[in-house]
Amino acid sequence: MNPTIGDRFRYHFDNLMARGTPAMIGMLFVASMVIVLLAAAIISFAGIVQDSEAGQLTFAEASWDSLIRTLGLDADTVGRHSGAGYRTVMLLVSLGGVFIVSALVGVLSSGLDARIEALRKGRSRVLENNHTLILGWSPQIFAILSQLLLANQNQRNAAIVVLADKDKAEMEDEIRERVDLGQSRTKIICRNGRPIDPSDIDIVNPHGAKSIIILPPEDEDPDAKIIKVVLAITNTSRRHSEAYCISTQVREEKNLSALQMACANDRLQVVLTGDLISRLVAQTSYQSGLYVVYTELMDYEGDEIYFKEEPALVGKTYGEALLAYEDSCVMGLHKAENSAILLNPPMDTPIQPGDRIFALSEDDDTIRLAEPSSLALQTELIRSEAPRATRPPANYLFLGWNDNGASILRELDYYIAPGSRVTVVADLDEETLQSIREQGAGLSNQTLLVQQGDTTDRAVLDELAVNSYNHAVVLAYAHLGAQEADAATLVTLLHLRDIVEKTQAQISIVSEFLDLRNRELARSVRVDDFIVSEQLISLMMAQYSENPELYEVFTDIFDADGSEIYLKPAADYVQAGAAVNFYTVVEAARRRGETAIGYRILAETADAEKNFGVYTNPKKSAAITFGEADKVIVLAED
Repeated sequence: MNPTIGDRFRYHFDNLMARGTPAMIGMLFVASMVIVLLAAAIISFAGIVQDSEAGQLTFAEASWDSLIRTLGLDADTVGRHSGAGYRTVMLLVSLGGVFIVSALVGVLSSGLDARIEALRKGRSRVLENNHTLILGWSPQIFAILSQLLLANQNQRNAAIVVLADKDKAEMEDEIRERVDLGQSRTKIICRNGRPIDPSDIDIVNPHGAKSIIILPPEDEDPDAKIIKVVLAITNTSRRHSEAYCISTQVREEKNLSALQMACANDRLQVVLTGDLISRLVAQTSYQSGLYVVYTELMDYEGDEIYFKEEPALVGKTYGEALLAYEDSCVMGLHKAENSAILLNPPMDTPIQPGDRIFALSEDDDTIRLAEPSSLALQTELIRSEAPRATRPPANYLFLGWNDNGASILRELDYYIAPGSRVTVVADLDEETLQSIREQGAGLSNQTLLVQQGDTTDRAVLDELAVNSYNHAVVLAYAHLGAQEADAATLVTLLHLRDIVEKTQAQISIVSEFLDLRNRELARSVRVDDFIVSEQLISLMMAQYSENPELYEVFTDIFDADGSEIYLKPAADYVQAGAAVNFYTVVEAARRRGETAIGYRILAETADAEKNFGVYTNPKKSAAITFGEADKVIVLAED
């Protein structure tokens, strides 16, 4: 059936209306001009006059009068003139004007509402440059934003742009609720869009960003989405010639090579989350307080790691550099000849032209050489290095389980002595428990026992003889969801702490939480360490986005090979019970090939106000009296 003229008209009219507000305004303008010109033609060519005394109007004069009446600016004239024909024409013109002006007001109002709604949805293009871009949305974003705000405190016109498949107003509300914006001058700009869609990514100007943070989506295959986002940024005709600085994370090590290929020409800092969490839990369970130390190194609230070239140290050794600063703790060298990062290198390593030290300091401008007169070593208080004692076998109790459990056991195998025992108790089905047993077959230093049990049941815990274990690790049941898993962890900890107090058991307790907010609830159970893996990952990504060079430093710190962070008895280094300055502690560690960066006071381990007794980068001339159970924080090979 052939379309009629009416069908064609409606079709073209619909297409015109679909073009939006500008098209509708143009259509009303055309309609107004048609009425004005038609009325002017009738008045001028038909000889219609305003009244008997007035002369005939020209076409231009008639057009002007029609336009005035169409716009409603001189409607009173309709009743002031006596010419019947003129009154009739002007009445029709005024009625048409009323309709057109009303329609115009409606169109403008609708267009304004649509524009406001579009702004609310966050689809307008971002014009920022040199900004930090965050792609994606997850609970990690709040910790990242908090750290970036601290990092940008001394910067002017700093901006953070967030693109996520989430309502813009909802994002802004959640940020205001969960992030302390304070007096920060940093702008936080939210936009709605899919981070895997190149056209959506273009809205937030990724090619002008100084760094890009990609958050994994909360679904079953986040690694694949991360790779898609990276490809959407790097493989486009609009990309710039310089390397992008991209920080992200992946769960599975097998996906790491694909991600690296996608970023072949860019600076990629990727956190392997499963591996990191495993090392973190294993190391922290082995030595209490380590998680707090890691947090201190990575957050922007205290001291951070900075790089600095120090010409005055050229020709000196790394060991001499350790005592060259009063308010900063040197941790290693960045060699100019091969760009290698040397964490706690041999003490006789020479510092050559172009080499940079990296140190823990309050800010980059606080890394200042100390006056030679401030160096006052109390060598008489330094203890001679005692023979290393053989580590006794450990007895571990794991309560709860998640996907990182097997890798935690493998990582723990590096640290514990042969003959150690690990008992895993988890409320899981028999098939999963058997899988855990099979995964423990390759362990060399520990014997694994796996049994089914509800870890929140007091009767189950009583039967375990908790006082026979040296260490307890409470893992979150991640498959339950963050809040439900953390609730189960809290119940387990309450029972566990009560058993420890009643039996006077000598056991360290480390627990894993999925939500940082629940860590505050757990303080009442006085656990030795709380691990919030998502928080630490967030801190690392914020650090990498601000200083990509830190990627190699932290990779080295968490690597089982080479130097790592240890908390060792202070009494092994200096005389306990005597006031000693930290210069002397640094010298005592230096003589053992170690780098001292702080200490932990046992009496303050339950005091959150004193950072659980952890002090990093203390003033070296300040005196401290150590007890027998206090620790020195050092970088050492073992």
